[in-house]
Amino acid sequence: MYLSKEEKQELFAKHGKGKNDTGTAEGQIALFTQRIEHLTGHLKNNRKDYNTERSLVMLVGKRRSLLDYLTKKDVLRYRAIVKELGLRK
Repeated sequence: MYLSKEEKQELFAKHGKGKNDTGTAEGQIALFTQRIEHLTGHLKNNRKDYNTERSLVMLVGKRRSLLDYLTKKDVLRYRAIVKELGLRK
């Protein structure tokens, strides 16, 4: 796996409420963003890997759903995570 247990805990500690709190929207969005970056790098080297391409599209959709949820629930949290992860230009 590309992320070890410690790296995931560090990611959740940085973006979530704590290292063991894996269910917050911010933590999940950060994890999905990390996975999307990893898969994007893989697809740059393996252009014909269509299964990975499909997985990437599904992950982007999941992240978009979580971002939409966060927009409806709390706009300030949405703006903070977008700025922190650099998702918008």
